[in-house]
Amino acid sequence: MKRVVVTGLGAITPLGNTVKSFWENILAGKSGVGPITKFDTGKFKTHFAAEVKDFNPESFLDKKEARKYDTFTQYAIASSDEAINDAGLDFTSMSDDQLAEVGVIWATGNGGISTFEQQLAEFHQGDKTPRFSPFFIPKMIVDIAAGAISIRHKLRGPNYCTVSACASSNTAIINAFDTIRLGKANIMVAGGSEAAITEASVGGFNAAQALSKRNDSPETASRPFDESRDGFVMGEGAGALILEELEHAIKRGASIYAEIVGGGMAADAYHLTGTPPDGIGAALGMKKALNDAGITADKIDYINAHATSTGLGDLSELNGIKTVFGDSNVIIGASKSMTGHLLGAAGAVESLISILAIRDSIIPPTINTQTLDEKIPQGLNIVLGQTIKKDINYVLNNTFGFGGHVASTIFKKYEG
Repeated sequence: MKRVVVTGLGAITPLGNTVKSFWENILAGKSGVGPITKFDTGKFKTHFAAEVKDFNPESFLDKKEARKYDTFTQYAIASSDEAINDAGLDFTSMSDDQLAEVGVIWATGNGGISTFEQQLAEFHQGDKTPRFSPFFIPKMIVDIAAGAISIRHKLRGPNYCTVSACASSNTAIINAFDTIRLGKANIMVAGGSEAAITEASVGGFNAAQALSKRNDSPETASRPFDESRDGFVMGEGAGALILEELEHAIKRGASIYAEIVGGGMAADAYHLTGTPPDGIGAALGMKKALNDAGITADKIDYINAHATSTGLGDLSELNGIKTVFGDSNVIIGASKSMTGHLLGAAGAVESLISILAIRDSIIPPTINTQTLDEKIPQGLNIVLGQTIKKDINYVLNNTFGFGGHVASTIFKKYEG
């Protein structure tokens, strides 16, 4: 099968609205968490989240066009624009035949949930003939971001959305990887976006006892693996990758960040929202990714763990890692300690971290974690509180989602 490389990156995150600013803040160990500004949290148990800051859709869309899109689609367009520019791609110079070989697979877990809430509220507050916006459905549906990116750049290759809860954007990346290596496209825009910091979303996750309620110290609330963790911190944003067939990238003189070499998908088959204590699904996904890459577990230098800072979830993943890696020297990090949990966009944003770690030979810190949970299996090498300079050849990126979804990807340092 064909080899697939990463030639462009884009980001809209709680820690910066460009890849450069995001990466600088990640390496500095900054927290993107703060009080929620999008609505009054007085009625809620959780008053904080990792919001995107200083985002202005009219910096890249005219006012009329921006109003057609929910925020999750605006994030998708902004991050994919950056990735396309970063890859040095000029789609306006391509022929129709060439554009037919460029596709989009874009993920989200919740789609236009803020649009849905707003429209229903207006309906119930309306007069005898309540009206819905003509943009209601296209703003809300989950596939619209993929379609909007395609329409914006006239990309006529494979185009669809993946939804597997918090594993969604890793699933999109794996599907895009498969599309190219099977010869069904030359270039794929892949990633995910989420804008789910809304009343219904926060209220629902509060009801499920999933969100942290550390309102007195929101910046330290996301503390993966810590004995005092009390739930995840909701985040928002987007991550975009340009995946490209290797020979195609070389022919046009593209700069190459890394190679994607493996993807594994599996299921816990255990519970709607919980994860099995032994991490059987996580272990299976990682094993499949390793088999797909044709490497053994000892080749992995760094694992960007899903690590949402939930009591059962963190332990389940670490037990799965222990099953696959044993007493390995592989370094385990948890970037959600800084970004919060971007739900369906998490896999894409953490793929950016994985790829940049390879490029710069550095592993980001896990912040806020002070005392490791005593239930964590022995022999695991979890990095806390500092960056680690290390030559990195392979990174494994884990994501898991409600419904038991598992998706793991492996990126490799590119060698010609």
